[in-house]
Amino acid sequence: MKVKDLSVEELKSLIEEAIEEKLDEILGEPDLGLELREEVKERLGRSLAAIQAGEEGIPIDQVISQAGLS
Repeated sequence: MKVKDLSVEELKSLIEEAIEEKLDEILGEPDLGLELREEVKERLGRSLAAIQAGEEGIPIDQVISQAGLS
């Protein structure tokens, strides 16, 4: 397939993937080798169990608003 045959969305997706790959290559994984604290592991476990039990989380727009990112 040639670039000229791609839709705008397909081209954007291809560019995004290429950028992500390059950034991963350059920056690497900054958290590689680090360990989670036990309380973080427990909290993640509870969160996963709640999701598997059908509980809903906080909507992302609410999280963004509460964090002052909007």
